[in-house]
Amino acid sequence: MRTTGTRKIAALAACAAVLVFTACNREKNDTVSADATEDTGYADDMARMEQTFDDVQNLADQADATGAVQLKGGSVPLSGCASVLRDTVSIPHTITIDFGSANCTCLDGRTRRGQIIVSYMGRYRDSGYVHTIGFNNYYVNDNHVLGTKSVTNMGHNSAGQLYYNISINGMMVLNATGDTVKHTASRTRTWVNGESTSQLSDDAYRISGSGSITRATGKLFNISITSPLLVAMNCKWIEEGTVAITPQGATNARILDYGNGSCDDQATITVNGKSKTIILR
Repeated sequence: MRTTGTRKIAALAACAAVLVFTACNREKNDTVSADATEDTGYADDMARMEQTFDDVQNLADQADATGAVQLKGGSVPLSGCASVLRDTVSIPHTITIDFGSANCTCLDGRTRRGQIIVSYMGRYRDSGYVHTIGFNNYYVNDNHVLGTKSVTNMGHNSAGQLYYNISINGMMVLNATGDTVKHTASRTRTWVNGESTSQLSDDAYRISGSGSITRATGKLFNISITSPLLVAMNCKWIEEGTVAITPQGATNARILDYGNGSCDDQATITVNGKSKTIILR
């Protein structure tokens, strides 16, 4: 009996040691994963998806307004790069922006091919209208863009700025790795500069809302824009704003800061008070 009791005590002690060791390891792993040295690829994935799905809305609006498309970096229509076909007979109406089957280098330095297809009812720019943006073999820098973006024109806010409610259910297959990144979001997009001019280069938007990114590993990252993002048409990158990114299962958010309005490819990630600068693609 004494031997059995001794064994039981030893077994309980061993279990306690295992639990302590596991808890210590979990605490250590949590610290490491929350350190600024962690893999910050999720920030790059998010920036790429935000930029790509914002671009397609700019292109759709340009195609409706002018019958051609213009891109960041210049004011010359990309007539040699993309053709625009409007069908106002079929229901729903459609606008097709066709970049062709071969890569075309656009004014913003990105290559594009394939089609962006916009479907809508009524008049495209009327308050209350909804249009849906989809894709047919559409690629940006050889990254395959799929999914849909639904846009509702909400009219003008109290400051006289046109704004939209947006729902995104999209994905991208990355050319470099073959990995798939998924993106869902609910957004408000406010036109803060350039609405009253015919120029594209002075257009700028503030974007707020929440959503998620699912990386190729299957890991989900919840996203909340804590300070509106500034997306200007004369810059390749998000210029301003902060985003709280929380990995699935984590308690601490990672803070992604795009800066104070400078047009550059740099952003800052802060985790548990530790910060590092990252370069956006």
